[in-house]
Amino acid sequence: MKLQVTQENLNRALNSVAKVANSRGTLPILANVLIKTSKNRLSLSATNLDIAITHYIGAKVSEEGSITVPARLMQDFVSSLPQEIIELELDGNKLHVSTEQYKSVVNGIVADDFPVMPAMTDGVIWKLDGSLFKKGLQQVVFAASNDETRPVLTGVLLKTSDNMLAMAATDSYRLAEKKLGKVSQDIQLLIPATALQDLLRVLGDGEDEVKIKHDEQQVLFQVGDIELVTRQVDGNYPDYQKLIPSTFATSASIKRADLTNVTKVSSLFARESAGSVTIEINEEKQQLSIRSVASQLGENTSTADVKAKGSGSITLNSRYLLDALNVMNGENVEFSFNGKLDPTMLVDSTSSDYRHIIMPLKS
Repeated sequence: MKLQVTQENLNRALNSVAKVANSRGTLPILANVLIKTSKNRLSLSATNLDIAITHYIGAKVSEEGSITVPARLMQDFVSSLPQEIIELELDGNKLHVSTEQYKSVVNGIVADDFPVMPAMTDGVIWKLDGSLFKKGLQQVVFAASNDETRPVLTGVLLKTSDNMLAMAATDSYRLAEKKLGKVSQDIQLLIPATALQDLLRVLGDGEDEVKIKHDEQQVLFQVGDIELVTRQVDGNYPDYQKLIPSTFATSASIKRADLTNVTKVSSLFARESAGSVTIEINEEKQQLSIRSVASQLGENTSTADVKAKGSGSITLNSRYLLDALNVMNGENVEFSFNGKLDPTMLVDSTSSDYRHIIMPLKS
């Protein structure tokens, strides 16, 4: 293998794939990135056996070939080089990396030992608007669970209902749902949240579309010159629609910035109580108050003006509330609940395509 490539392109590709490489795995080669020529392009790939990501870049290829090299070393090394032409030349299992000022040799492992995700021969292919999908991921993925003992909840559900595609995630304490628009295919996929976090990392702001191909076991996302393949999560996702109340006894429209500010202040006094804050809506005063108590530090009550229908109080985890508010866009939000033990719902006043449910704490 012998080729020339720009430092900028090689660095960008390494940044895309290197984080997937797993240095803690039992297979040493999983800590490596596969560098492989394909006509006048260079592909860089990494995998942890559940997720595989490949980034294609342009290169001037003199001799075809492939090798795997340590991902972390290669990433740190190339990012330190000046923005000029880099020459890569393979001699046995040693990759010679050289520029005008730097000459280095990186010891590799033969590419034949690199694990490859099974190829999808058949599958359903469809497309999504890139900017809409990225925004949806930002609003939903963080609500998925990290608890591996409940693997179904570590996934994000993509499902159509009446030709409307929705994305949802829950850790059983909160639920985020984003409607992504109409699609003609009948889709039901359960995708690991970790894979979608990696996809979110490589999704640029200017991407026009994301191409998606899936079969019964895997999903392939293609974003420009980047491909990400992941296995689906096995299991049946809970029917989360049943968790969402259709009517509410108490609701308030409030400026998102106001609710964010009073929640932040109260959360400072709620650290001893695992972030617990009590929110009260008073219809007569058209006011929302939020109270937190820390036995060692003191207590805090903050208020904000609202347009309220009904009165009541509920105790929530302030961190969950802030997480939801931080991914919403509108100037105002609707904050609604029934009894003290029923779910709270937050929706953007200007858009009904995103809703966030938070389960209450016992007060």
